[in-house]
Amino acid sequence: MKLTLKSCTALVALFSFATQTIAAEPLKQLGKGEGALSIVAWAGYIERGETDKAYDWVTKFEEETGCKVSVKTAATSDEMVALMNEGGFDLVTASGDASLRLVAGKRVQPINTALIPSWSTIDERLQNAPWHTVGDVHYGTPYVWGPNVLMYNTDAFGDKAPTSWNVVFEEMTLPDGKSNKGRVQAYDGPIYVADAALYLMKHKPELGIKDPYELNEDQYKAALELLRGQRKLVGRYWHDAMIQIDDFKNEGVVASGSWPFQVNMMKAEKAKIASTFPEEGTTGWADTTMLHVDSEHPNCAYLWMEHSLSPKVQGDVSAWFGTVPSVPTACKGNELLTDEGCAANGYDDFAKISFWKTPVSKCASQGECVPYHRWVSDYIGVIGGR
Repeated sequence: MKLTLKSCTALVALFSFATQTIAAEPLKQLGKGEGALSIVAWAGYIERGETDKAYDWVTKFEEETGCKVSVKTAATSDEMVALMNEGGFDLVTASGDASLRLVAGKRVQPINTALIPSWSTIDERLQNAPWHTVGDVHYGTPYVWGPNVLMYNTDAFGDKAPTSWNVVFEEMTLPDGKSNKGRVQAYDGPIYVADAALYLMKHKPELGIKDPYELNEDQYKAALELLRGQRKLVGRYWHDAMIQIDDFKNEGVVASGSWPFQVNMMKAEKAKIASTFPEEGTTGWADTTMLHVDSEHPNCAYLWMEHSLSPKVQGDVSAWFGTVPSVPTACKGNELLTDEGCAANGYDDFAKISFWKTPVSKCASQGECVPYHRWVSDYIGVIGGR
């Protein structure tokens, strides 16, 4: 999704909401499936075997329920929010920087966990997570989660993995003897401001940043200054996973924050690519399947939420995308994920990940913080060289 002044204005309006929301009544009982289901999802989240026949968790669902699944792929959280605002969809796989916006904007409805038999199997770290739970009311079903890793070209870095995010934030000569200028990328969503803040937490502790999503004016200014310096290094800002893959393969890009999905795709093609978890830690995402307030197919939606929690689906999704299942039992016995997959994808690093969440003006760590609509407008300026 291109960030424009028009979209910025819309997001500013969206964030002029009251902080308290009144929960609508969730569905009381399930009926027969309506025959269709539309989902807004991240790339690679809803697969039916078209890319690789081994990865298909849609066909069986359709056969068993009669609910025909259609998918609209979104490249950023802002695009997901915009699509849900437009309506016409049943579900969205929302990350934490979108989920509470959807709740506050009354675009999603509470769910009745009693209608989801597998709810009790969800990782306890996620069952009541703040990105989908408001006032003890659940607004979605956890899907999968993971870190934003540092992806790098092994020819450029040699046998030793980079240990810090400085390779994308500061101009330097890389191990291959060439400058990193023009050879690194950054994510083009405003939530990337948090990546700069996370870097500053270690390298400028005097700023006193406690949470990369809760920044006062001075902390926020420092993050923007770092990003403006990075702008001189970035060849292209990315949001489309497949375009980033092409840039690494054909355009000389050698380092960037990325998703495990891109890493796995390129490794499968024997590309000289690896990823690492830098010393500063990472940002990350814990995604929630959320039900549109005006869903036309709520029964199919509930059937899908239950289906999405099966160990088989959880394991297959995590193997395909490089995520961690929200259902721990998926970590054992899945042929595609293997018994080592959860550990490799970061199951034990949960506490080290700063999960995406929407910045708000009233924040827990220091009272007053810079709200998200400023992140949006200012990051447009950064990308535009201002």
